[in-house]
Amino acid sequence: MNWQEFCLLLTSVLVSVAGQFFLKLGAAKLGKVNSANTVSHILSIATTPELLAGLGCYGLGALAYILLLTRVNLSIAGPSASLVYVFSVLLGYFIFKESIPLVRLVGLGLIVSGVILVVWQK
Repeated sequence: MNWQEFCLLLTSVLVSVAGQFFLKLGAAKLGKVNSANTVSHILSIATTPELLAGLGCYGLGALAYILLLTRVNLSIAGPSASLVYVFSVLLGYFIFKESIPLVRLVGLGLIVSGVILVVWQK
């Protein structure tokens, strides 16, 4: 993976993580869904700015990923996109003050190790 491909990957991952951030903010604004408020919550998605921003970010992330797929094999791009999970956990920790149990930390380490092995070129 060359520098341009890495930048496309990083753009895709970071914009997708931004999408998750905005979706979380919007979901918190909506509150919990139950059988009595399901329809109103679904309708509220279209009018909640954070949710619209999150969906827009996901669209931009998908666009960057498609551009990446024109340049690298799916067997490299697919596993590399799993870095979204790593950044999402870090976002949850630093922004939303969520805890990271040891077993989750080990899982994140395995994801990062796996991505390194997938993109490693001798």
